[in-house]
Amino acid sequence: MTIETRTSGSVKILDIQGKITIGEGSAKLRSTVRELLQNGNKDILLDLGGVSYVDSSGIGELVSSFTTVSNQGGQLKLLNLTEKLQELLAITKLLTVFDSFTDEEEALASFSE
Repeated sequence: MTIETRTSGSVKILDIQGKITIGEGSAKLRSTVRELLQNGNKDILLDLGGVSYVDSSGIGELVSSFTTVSNQGGQLKLLNLTEKLQELLAITKLLTVFDSFTDEEEALASFSE
């Protein structure tokens, strides 16, 4: 899994490619999000369009990251969910927890609302 970080205004955008699975994938996501928070970045947008697979550990890491960011007064939102990931989040009722978007501009605008 690879994560590239971009910035738009006060929002850090993480472009994620590959699999978010137990081990390296979820650990890399966790460390990247924690590092952003330590550096004072509270608004984070995860672009998941390039994610090919997410296992239960990956789902757990998304929830953990969301909780950690929220507890620090920030917002974590999702962009470009694949059809499979959208189904998975719907089945687990997590779609109601996360703000998710298909349009990056719309997602970025939601942080300033």
